[in-house]
Amino acid sequence: MKYRILRLLVITLLALSNLAAGQASSALSLRTQITLPNVKGRIDHLGVDVEGRRLFVAAVENHTLEVIDLKAGHHLRTIADFAEPQGVFYDATSNRLFVACALDGVTKVLDGTTFQVIASAKLPDDADNIRYDGRGNRAIVGYAGAKQLRKRTEGTGGLAFLDSNGNKSGDIVIDAHPESFRLEETGNRIFVNVPDKKEIEVIDRTQLTVLARWPVTSAQGNFPMALDEAHHRLFVGTWTPSRMLVFDTETGKEIASREIAGPSDDLFYDSRRGRVYVLASAGFLEVFQDKDHQHYDRIAHYPTPPHTQTGLFVPEWGRLFAAAPRQGEQSAEIRVYEAN
Repeated sequence: MKYRILRLLVITLLALSNLAAGQASSALSLRTQITLPNVKGRIDHLGVDVEGRRLFVAAVENHTLEVIDLKAGHHLRTIADFAEPQGVFYDATSNRLFVACALDGVTKVLDGTTFQVIASAKLPDDADNIRYDGRGNRAIVGYAGAKQLRKRTEGTGGLAFLDSNGNKSGDIVIDAHPESFRLEETGNRIFVNVPDKKEIEVIDRTQLTVLARWPVTSAQGNFPMALDEAHHRLFVGTWTPSRMLVFDTETGKEIASREIAGPSDDLFYDSRRGRVYVLASAGFLEVFQDKDHQHYDRIAHYPTPPHTQTGLFVPEWGRLFAAAPRQGEQSAEIRVYEAN
């Protein structure tokens, strides 16, 4: 406990130093806060309809999917009856909305206009993060193996490849439950965080094979991940201790480590500005600047409500959406930051 308090004090002093230097105020600007009425408990991942300017929020403990109209800047509707929704992705090419659920392992496919369920794919357990393979026109869903029974200590997991109708077109076995994963746009690799095995698994998405296993040795709980493909850098957030690790994707070696303000479930790389945004549970949004692809300096440190640790960065708009859960009588909300 003393170490944690001291660590937060040091981070706060660094933030004040940045502010005095005129740096912190220039990285992000808080543009608006959109209330999520009647949403209780933890909020998981977000998805976006860029053209339609809609945001989709997986309210995991509320068992709902929340829809936000970003043009009007307000909550649009609540879609109920999801068994702990965790991952969400909107495919504009098919107008399909994929929602992955933890409790029953089902990924539901909804019509993006009516929100009616068109199809569903039953995975063994704990369907979680979703990414999209644009070249293969398929959603990729991480899930736990059936024998794991949500204990995260035994059994396997996998990545399921689903078409727009929810049909499984491929599957790859992972050594344990996969957390965040990222796809190369120009290459064929998928990088997968596997915290139970303290490793990053590298997958060939064409052959559906494991190419490599990179050990994560300097910290435990490697959950969120972001990718700077152009400079061969992979950013991984760890929980114990709370750090941002940087790996070289050509060698698989860790090349940098920075302390962050508590466990994070989402971090994002802004390629236009060379920044990493980290949403930390201790109540801070942190910004790191890439100096030379070897060193990453903390340039901003913004207070957020406790447990604001999931969100979404939309590069087309240069906006970061942070999900703040309900705090007592204060409603849950989405905080919208604009990158400067």
